[in-house]
Formats: sequence, structure tokens, C-alpha cells
Amino acid sequence: MTEPFVRPDVRGFLDFLNNIPGPKMHQLDAPAARAQYLAMKDVADPPVGQLGTRLDLAIPGPAGDIPATLFDPRANREPGPVVAFFHGGGFVIGNVETHASFCAEMARALDLPVISVGYRLAPESPWPAAPDDCEAATRWIADSPSEFGRAVTSLIVAGDSAGGNLAVVTAMALRDSPAKVPVIAQLPFYPATDMAQEYPSYSEFADGYLLTRDGMEWFAAAYAAELEHVRTSPLRGDVAGLPPAVIVTASLDPIRDQGRAYAAALAKAGVPVVFREAKGQIHGFITLRQAIPSAAGDVAGALAALKDLIVEAEGDRVMAQAAE
Repeated sequence: MTEPFVRPDVRGFLDFLNNIPGPKMHQLDAPAARAQYLAMKDVADPPVGQLGTRLDLAIPGPAGDIPATLFDPRANREPGPVVAFFHGGGFVIGNVETHASFCAEMARALDLPVISVGYRLAPESPWPAAPDDCEAATRWIADSPSEFGRAVTSLIVAGDSAGGNLAVVTAMALRDSPAKVPVIAQLPFYPATDMAQEYPSYSEFADGYLLTRDGMEWFAAAYAAELEHVRTSPLRGDVAGLPPAVIVTASLDPIRDQGRAYAAALAKAGVPVVFREAKGQIHGFITLRQAIPSAAGDVAGALAALKDLIVEAEGDRVMAQAAE
């Protein structure tokens, strides 16, 4: 079998990562793994940069308040779409802070408010705590609460990895039981969509490419989900009627094939889909834009595709309203 293509900056980062001494993440307990992940942030990711608004929120949730942060390049704005973002980290690590730089960049690129949701993490709060919180938070955003001073006309759900899974699961929940405003688009980066089946990429990139088989097994044990359930493996459910999607995978990712399969299922069901695969790139790249400079181009391309899709979807929404 020929060796897969690895970009030079990705190879440099992997060599650095694979030579760090000490225990690997899956050999730590969850609090220590979270601290390790947070400590990597300033090494791997650029600063948050300029914003018009950065506001911490407390969203009422099924088990108490859900912390969240609003990122907006503007101080004030007219009614419009809002992005609900769910961070990655295997449902165990990560928080609003680990993904703040990306959320700020997304808000600037789209010129939209982005609300990053700090859902409960496993193993302290196993499945379905995360999807419960993400759905509750998205419904709250849809109601245009006065706390964040933005009138919401529609929603976009987005996330990376575990957060990509949560974006898809939330889109399904709001398709089946609509919120006050519609979800008009989805942007899952390298999402986990089918945890009940092993795809070829899972073995092909099991070790040496940042996300490993050992790490995924550690996440799965903590999350303790029903693997066949559609709120764990949304690809097991009906994808017809889901919002238009931009789906981004990384060619060196053990869960690459789950993202590919999700894109294919949407296309087969007649859902408009833009599929982008970052060739020679690894899982997790949206928060590695300083360590892997070429990742900035992958992010920019995905956000440009999403911006086009949002303009079209908002036009369709307005025309549908006018026809009523």
C-alpha cells in the first residue's frame, strides 16, 4: 500500500507531537486530559483577535445552566441568522475557551454572531447529557432571548468532531420538532456520524495522526453511549429533510470515512451538500491553525462555502415566508 500524502507542515507538527515525552491523553484521567488540551491551545492556535462583542452567557439547561459565549464582529446588528457552535474533544475534553479562536474567526468570516455552547462532558455526565444540552441551548437561541441582544431569524448549527456529531444530532432534533426559527444550514467538520460501525479509515489511520484508536476507545468508554441510537450515530437515522450542509473531512483522519458516508447519505436523500476534504490534513485542524499554517486555508474555504449556502438558504426562507 502506498504511503498517504502528508503536507509538509502537517508532517512537522506530527513529528513534534509524536516526540513529546510523557503519557498520552488516553493514559490520563479526564481532568488531566482537559488541562493538557487547554495548554496546547496557545501553542497550536492563533489569538482570538478583534471582536465587536464577546459576551459570556448562562443558558437554562436540563441539568442547570449551560455556559456559552457569544462571539460577534459587530457591537450591534439587525435581525438575522445566528450560528450555534459545539466544540470537539470526544465528548470528554474541550470547552468554549479551547475553540474561542476558531469561533471568533468564524464570526468574522461569516459576519454573523456565533454562540459557542459549553455542554456537559463525560464521564461526569455521560450520554445523552451532551445532545440534551446542545438541543436545549439551540432552542433557547431560537427564541431570541434578550440576554444576548440579537433578534434571530434562522439558525446554523456547526461543530468539529464530537461537536460535528452534536451539530447533526441537533439538526435532526429540530427537524423532527421545530424550534421557533428554522435551522437553515449545518457545518460539521470531520464529524463522528456512525459509531456503531468500523470504517476502513479507522484502521488505516489508527496511530500516528493525532487522533488515535486508543484515544477514540478512551472517549467512547467515557461517553458510554448507545452506539446504534440516532442521537449517537445519526447516520443510522433518516437524513431526509435535514438542512443544507457543508461537510469537511481530513484525508488522514481515522473518522474520515464517517464524514464521507454522511455527505453521501445527504446527497442521496436530496439534501444540498458541499463536500470538502482537506488532503494531507489531520483531524482537529480547525484549532491548529498556528501549528499547521495551511489549515487556515482549509478553514477559509469551508467558511466561504458556508457563507454562499447561508445566502441561498436565507433567500429560500424569505421566499417561503412571502408565499404563505
